[in-house]
Amino acid sequence: MQADPLDLLHLLFATARLLRAEAGRRARARGLSRGAFGVLVVLAGAPGITQRELAERLDVEPVTIARLLDRLQAQRLVERRPDPRDRRVWRLHLGPESSGLAAVTAAEVEDLARHLSTSMDPLTRQGLMAGLRHIAAVLTPPDASAHAASPHASTITPAAGSVPVLREVA
Repeated sequence: MQADPLDLLHLLFATARLLRAEAGRRARARGLSRGAFGVLVVLAGAPGITQRELAERLDVEPVTIARLLDRLQAQRLVERRPDPRDRRVWRLHLGPESSGLAAVTAAEVEDLARHLSTSMDPLTRQGLMAGLRHIAAVLTPPDASAHAASPHASTITPAAGSVPVLREVA
């Protein structure tokens, strides 16, 4: 019996919603919003990115990220530093109060990734990863190669032990 092609989309959207809900649950357990959790995770792996780059990675509007960053900066969890080459641009870094929290958020992400990875056999996981990479390639616009060439571009790749983590693209 062949599955309806829409089943794949429904499953992808449902899985994405479940992942967001789990991230939100883990964030709230640490006293953070899901958005703040995402900011700390991204900045831990990519210090010095711009507000625009952060908004793109978190798939939110720049004005939304600006308001969130205002709150996180007031809590000294995030610092905005001027770009040495362009005074209109702010570079984002973890703030002085974020060190312990950033480590905890990174550990939460690794724990979730490990839980998902170890809950299926290696062959199934490899097939899933290959299928998701194929979908990502099909959905990537042809002009996206310019983004990949950015010094602050990132991708999710498996690390040692098959735990996916955010990695800088060289």
